[in-house]
Amino acid sequence: MQLPFELWIGWRYTRAGRASRRNGFISFISGVSMLGIALGVAALIIVLSVMNGFQKEVRDRMLSVVSHIEIYAAGGVTLPDVAHTIEQARAHPQVVGAAPFIVSQALLARGEDMKGVLVRGIDPALEHEVTDLAVGAHSGWMQQLQPGSFGIVLGAELARSLNVQTGDLVTLVAPNGQVTPAGVVPRMKQMTIIGVFDSGHFEYDVGMAFMHWQDAAKMFRLEGPSGIRLKLRDLHQAPAVSQDLSRTLTGDLYIRDWTRQNRTWFAAVQVEKRMMFIILTLIVAVAAFNLVSTLVMTVTDKRADIAILRTLGASPSSVMGIFVVQGALVGVIGTLAGLVLGLGVAVNIDVLVPAIERALNASFLPKDIYLISNMPSDPQAADILPVAIISLVLSFVATLYPSWRASRINPAEALRYE
Repeated sequence: MQLPFELWIGWRYTRAGRASRRNGFISFISGVSMLGIALGVAALIIVLSVMNGFQKEVRDRMLSVVSHIEIYAAGGVTLPDVAHTIEQARAHPQVVGAAPFIVSQALLARGEDMKGVLVRGIDPALEHEVTDLAVGAHSGWMQQLQPGSFGIVLGAELARSLNVQTGDLVTLVAPNGQVTPAGVVPRMKQMTIIGVFDSGHFEYDVGMAFMHWQDAAKMFRLEGPSGIRLKLRDLHQAPAVSQDLSRTLTGDLYIRDWTRQNRTWFAAVQVEKRMMFIILTLIVAVAAFNLVSTLVMTVTDKRADIAILRTLGASPSSVMGIFVVQGALVGVIGTLAGLVLGLGVAVNIDVLVPAIERALNASFLPKDIYLISNMPSDPQAADILPVAIISLVLSFVATLYPSWRASRINPAEALRYE
């Protein structure tokens, strides 16, 4: 099949520009433009993949403690019919687990140290359906949570700040005091630490404690569970499932999904990701618009060739198409090289970063400072595709002015001194 002559000549100019010694400087500028586009695209893909990786890592650690959906009784009272509400929730095809719970603020004291904690009363028999903390290495203490034993499980950072360990005694102070003739006396209960959990999320490790829901009900004067936690097949469907449950569940209930519990944090991450995308896109734009200088010099060098093409019958639009093809090829090659480089680094970042750390004898994410000590990466097509499209569009736009200038060359003027 015969290619349009504009495409054939544009491709030939691109190859000749790299191989010709006479046009060595033009070839160098063209190579720099191509390399700049490749590095800009690769940097965008790598940075966005790492940001996605950190977001996924924090989200997974958070969801090991926080459930996908929580159902409360309106007004913060006890759920009237827990079993019926769980049965209705399980009827939804996305719900794979449900467990009742009680949650309340309290104080935890050990000697002179006192810390505010969020106490969650759980059902050990059902908790494994909704949280990862109830399986694997943490299942031991979960089995020890028996009603009436008043055992408690603390977050790792909370236990460290109170200087306690498994088997020690702590005092739990409930917020609702007991009225006596001498006044309001705080309700206190001595609890035995039966385990310590480490979710990897500092906010929960430093301020959360678990106990059996029946002990929590006695401690906080409740008649039963105050809510139900749900786990879904697809956590990204949580907002839609919440809307469905709000229409199907009976009773005066309040439904909240995990995206609403941490809306501020996720909004901040999205803003940071957007800003990084804009900043790094400017790098691609600078590299793409280097094509302007490359093509201007090429047009100047090819004035005689352009004039000959015009005298042979080539239209101004055909001449313009030749240089659009030449500039677009540089953009396409640079973009493809950037995609290959960026994806190669993003996919293998778990191998490359440790190798660089060993070579430099340094640690980019020290364990004693950062909660996440490894460099995560999560390349997503939703990020990669816009990067490639923007790079190609910028490269194409950068070719328009030099190509238009080439189409305006007067053949007689160009050939006067040839």
